[in-house]
Amino acid sequence: MKHEPFLSATTTTVATVVLGPADFRSIADILRAEARISLGEGKINLVQSRLARRLRECRLDNFPAYLRLVRDDAEERERMIDALTTNHTHFFREKHHFDHLRAEILPRLKARADTGQPVRLWSAGSSSGEEIYSVAMTLAGTSPGEARWLGGDVRLLATDLSAPMVEAVAVARYPSIGADQVPLPYRAAWLQSEGGEVAVDPRLRALVTARPLNLFAPWPFRGQFDVIFCRNVMIYFDADARASLEARLVAQLRPGGTLYIGHSERLSRTVAARVQSCGQTIYRKPEGA
Repeated sequence: MKHEPFLSATTTTVATVVLGPADFRSIADILRAEARISLGEGKINLVQSRLARRLRECRLDNFPAYLRLVRDDAEERERMIDALTTNHTHFFREKHHFDHLRAEILPRLKARADTGQPVRLWSAGSSSGEEIYSVAMTLAGTSPGEARWLGGDVRLLATDLSAPMVEAVAVARYPSIGADQVPLPYRAAWLQSEGGEVAVDPRLRALVTARPLNLFAPWPFRGQFDVIFCRNVMIYFDADARASLEARLVAQLRPGGTLYIGHSERLSRTVAARVQSCGQTIYRKPEGA
């Protein structure tokens, strides 16, 4: 098995830092306690490779020393969780969700805004923001004229456990190659090319609030949401944690609200009984619920 090399803090010798089973279980325990994320034994090589950089930057040459640091230093514990949290995403991932949002949900949101009612959408586990800006572009359409309705009481929330990911949402700049996933009419209307990057139009950025949030901590929301995206997040939790989070998400929806989950995720039987399936991994909270 090939391991990532480690440059010793005291010499220029390249050494191999091996994560043993006991240390892996300790890391898994910390991740479960802090973020309810479940790491199976098959993830040991992944954890070793992702944390090798943290060891180098902390000038440590073994995992027991790193674990002592993590237990004593809350900031390094947060950095470890960031390193172990998968942040892969791209614009308009699982395109059928955005097709459904545009065709089925957008007219209802516009009608709600037209009557002066608040419209709220939430990307829970937003990663670096491609999801929430895909939502924003879907709502805005392909021209400023189509987007005029967003001048009402319309707000989008993006939350993530990782502070660097929250900052990426706020900055809203992405590699140009990632823009290939954006349908051309949206790209022309709302993405501005700047060197090797694209920047999201300030009018869309103004709709989005980005905040750090542990999904298993108390939620600070005063109201409910019309739409919640929580996709490819729950796969990292054990069954009890998933069921608990699903129930809270459904409770946080307005009656008639819509929940989108990831393509490989399924609602628990108890939670599924409280919603109506209206498409592939798309669920609606019944009116009057």
